[in-house]
Amino acid sequence: MSPAASALSPEVEAAIAQVREDVARLHAELTRYGLVVWTGGNVSGRVPGADLFVIKPSGVSYDDLAAENMILCDLDGNVVPGTSGSERAPSSDTAAHAYVYRNMPEVGGVVHTHSTFAVAWAARGEEIPCVITAMADEFGGPIPVGPFAIIGDDSIGRGIVETLRGHRSRAVLMRNHGPFTIGSSAKDAVKAAVMVEDVARSVHFAREAGPLVPIPRDAIDRLYDRYQNVYGQTGDARRESTAGQSEDARR
Repeated sequence: MSPAASALSPEVEAAIAQVREDVARLHAELTRYGLVVWTGGNVSGRVPGADLFVIKPSGVSYDDLAAENMILCDLDGNVVPGTSGSERAPSSDTAAHAYVYRNMPEVGGVVHTHSTFAVAWAARGEEIPCVITAMADEFGGPIPVGPFAIIGDDSIGRGIVETLRGHRSRAVLMRNHGPFTIGSSAKDAVKAAVMVEDVARSVHFAREAGPLVPIPRDAIDRLYDRYQNVYGQTGDARRESTAGQSEDARR
């Protein structure tokens, strides 16, 4: 059951306000990188310290998205009554996002797009092979394909969790649908969405030109470890998000 708005503590209210701002702002990155058209796609973010997440309203233009019309939901996907935006219907993918948050507590953000090249791989039901170092860095191997699932209930969420649990990839290509990405935060999940389209495009063009050359498994492991644990500045969010994982969980 969703908590009443009046039952939320000041600390949780402050966390909700920050996630609302972050999620509203991050939708602009989807249009900036050409990952969505019209009102398709969505970003959500978990609220730290509460069994809640924020997601965009259904069918609203990206130009009209703002912190105040982001929708607060519990982890069953129910809209929290009496909160800003609660008079609107949440994204049609809300049940899928909620399922991921319930079953993958390490996930702080979920993104769905219909980006062109990633969707083309999903339409073929074909994983993206790890043949460029950027893929090894970011995803630690191939980007897998999840099962076909109809939108509207938590079927897509179940497919995401079943495919990505124990997998290093933060992206899954849901068959005949498109990419979903997860991250330690909403921003991290958006980064994964940008990167999955970039590698989907590069590998598509490479295969059109000739046979693909796979990267050896041990080289993928070294590249992934370096990027996740050495690359960038101390305190990098991605490094912190993987610091508590065992090596087996990152393979």
